[in-house]
Amino acid sequence: MCEFCTKHGDGRVWFKNAANYGRDLLADLQRREYIKGFFSSTIEDGVVTLGRLETLYRRKKQLPARVVRAMVDKAREEHFGQVVTIEDIRTVVGKAATVVRLPCACRWASTRSEKRCCYSVSYTPEAWYQDLDMGYFGLAQDEGLERVSPEEAIGQMEELERHGAIHTIWTMMTPFIGAICNCRPDECLGLRAWSLDVELMFPGEQVAVVDDELCSGCGACLDACGFRAIGSRQAGGGDLAVVSPLQCHGCGLCRNVCPEGAIAMAERGNGQ
Repeated sequence: MCEFCTKHGDGRVWFKNAANYGRDLLADLQRREYIKGFFSSTIEDGVVTLGRLETLYRRKKQLPARVVRAMVDKAREEHFGQVVTIEDIRTVVGKAATVVRLPCACRWASTRSEKRCCYSVSYTPEAWYQDLDMGYFGLAQDEGLERVSPEEAIGQMEELERHGAIHTIWTMMTPFIGAICNCRPDECLGLRAWSLDVELMFPGEQVAVVDDELCSGCGACLDACGFRAIGSRQAGGGDLAVVSPLQCHGCGLCRNVCPEGAIAMAERGNGQ
């Protein structure tokens, strides 16, 4: 289990702990103020900072350690994520009392184009998203927040995954869980930061495992992996896929594209 499970999981996986979706967290004034300014501060400022860091990374091939540490420490206190599988999505969203779909702030900040692939999940009728400033998207406060049933949300996220989206779950002032995002690696600020060796999210609780007896060595999984976790090795006169458990973030996209059904998800072991 990840560090957040120990601190905020109450004996279980942290994002499956209902207390982290609770009504009492909304009474925290610090959280409410953070949510009100979330789009203009965390997202908009994050895009500017990330652009500068991407330029620096291209020149230097690495970022100063102090800069990385400061970003990660701040994120862990405010807005930190974890990769989750579609099975996790079904568990978390299936029990929700309120689910709202809203525009992806990362995409809007980067391209000013709207894509509704982010979801607010609450286990109580009083939901955190009511404090969001929807004027950021050029919308009225009662626009842009599309109420959907848990079943509809799960179906929509399954469809997003079929088009290569990675599911991530994020805090809005840790451990308050705010949103589930479904983005491709080039869209999400957290995934873009990962490509710069800045870890703003934990790997998932599961890891991909290859069945050598079924693997045909076609390479489809390698092309699908957004975390550079899959390679190949020669065996029996052909190639077999090999997953690095340390690199694998457990999103499950490689499993989806394998034509032989040779990849499964397994619980991450110690040290992975």
